[in-house]
Amino acid sequence: MIVLIGILVVVAGFATRRNPLLVVGAAGVVTGLLGGMSPMKVLEAFGTGFASSRSVTLFAVTLPVIGLLERHGLQEQARTLMNKLARVSAGRLLAVYLVVRQLAAALGLTGLGGPAQAVRPMIAPMAEAAAERRHGTLTERARERLRSFAASADTVGLFFGEDCFLAVGSILLITGFVNATYHTDLEPVQLALWAIPTAVCATLVHGARLLRLDATLARDVQGAPAADEAAAARVEEKTK
Repeated sequence: MIVLIGILVVVAGFATRRNPLLVVGAAGVVTGLLGGMSPMKVLEAFGTGFASSRSVTLFAVTLPVIGLLERHGLQEQARTLMNKLARVSAGRLLAVYLVVRQLAAALGLTGLGGPAQAVRPMIAPMAEAAAERRHGTLTERARERLRSFAASADTVGLFFGEDCFLAVGSILLITGFVNATYHTDLEPVQLALWAIPTAVCATLVHGARLLRLDATLARDVQGAPAADEAAAARVEEKTK
């Protein structure tokens, strides 16, 4: 049971908001050492896991590429593109991205988007440019709200779309567990088909929230001057 101290390391690390990569790495080292492994065996286990799960560590290659693209003006080009599309609002742009992301995930193309690959360098700047063109200068609250909705469009689209692809890991895990435990003949295509209504509902619900985003941003921007005046008045009263 002493090896379960590694779980406590994870809980403590996340509770104190430490770097997730360092927390998981430290928990792995602690668990290995308490389990009777030598330091070399622990290092070998990390190397084996890295070599057998290269797709998980693909971010080590993609993040520098995204960083170079951003440094050479990727976000500026995205903003320039949105300035040319006068009728596209921030909510409509994110709703379209939600649908595209979900359809791509349903076809197994889960790597076409992502927070680091698409949302931060392209989708969020494009949405901000569309919102600024329509509502003027955004407040910090409105900007953070817009960025969170951009991330949610990617997450919702991927989460509910990938289950419609019969070869995704979650579908295969469910079918394997059910067939082995309950001795049934559940096929992946059956789960994939039943996931379609859920994906459609997710698109309708979150798509409606995205389309209402423009009205919410307008209220945030219009209410900002009044909030600033009230704050200034409170400061002036305190100084008196």
